[in-house]
Amino acid sequence: MTPDPADLRHLEELRALARDLALRAGEEHRAGSSETLETESKSSPTDLVSQVDRRTEEVLVAALTRARPHDAIVAEEGTLVSGSTGVRWLIDPLDGTTNYLYGYPVFCVSIAVEVDGRLQVGVVHETPTGHTYEAVAGEGAVCDGRPIAVRRSAALDTALVATGFSYDPELRGRQGAALAHILSRIGDVRRGGSAALDLCQVAAGHLDGYFELDLGLWDYAAGSVIAAAAGADVRHIAAACGRGPAVVAAAPALMPPLLALLADAGVLPPASFSCSH
Repeated sequence: MTPDPADLRHLEELRALARDLALRAGEEHRAGSSETLETESKSSPTDLVSQVDRRTEEVLVAALTRARPHDAIVAEEGTLVSGSTGVRWLIDPLDGTTNYLYGYPVFCVSIAVEVDGRLQVGVVHETPTGHTYEAVAGEGAVCDGRPIAVRRSAALDTALVATGFSYDPELRGRQGAALAHILSRIGDVRRGGSAALDLCQVAAGHLDGYFELDLGLWDYAAGSVIAAAAGADVRHIAAACGRGPAVVAAAPALMPPLLALLADAGVLPPASFSCSH
């Protein structure tokens, strides 16, 4: 079905606003890097938040509220605003906080837009490099305005696959055991520390696949839109354990063997280990 031009114009307007907000967040990240960073723990001692996360969220929410006062907003550091337009913004103001705190150059801002319950727009701005990944669902994906596409690979034994780990120590141990099973059956593994950027790397063809458990919606929403628009098969599947779905992305031909491997390793049901939470 050909999209309604009016609907596309609306989505492009939302994308333009998301891009502006993401670039503004990058300015906050850069400004905060010269400060003495104050941190607090959230779900565990390794799940950290800084004043830069919170200040960036405040700046984005204030700007978004001025631009679109009747939209809903959900953001990682606690913002929850109801709306009446059918549009909901999903914001991670600083994805990769631990990397940011250590000066490890892999972090970003992630902004997605749902329209009537469907993810339709994704923008991820990678602050250290200045790269901005963008997509409207079904309309292709770009990085810095240039089209990007997934790597067309179906060979699991040579695939470069990214993942991440839970903040929960017990679950991290189980994930490590699963990864040991997976690692001998793929080409290699990468762990960047930002779910949003991992999904964008799949979109750009720099990774063959990606999987992760224990994510919040703001972690993977924008990256999922971008990866899917770039031609990836993106799945949000009930996980063997942990919070939220298992997020899996890969070139379409690679997805069936990757899913089978993840199930065999206990990442996806049927689980090879029990889950107590």
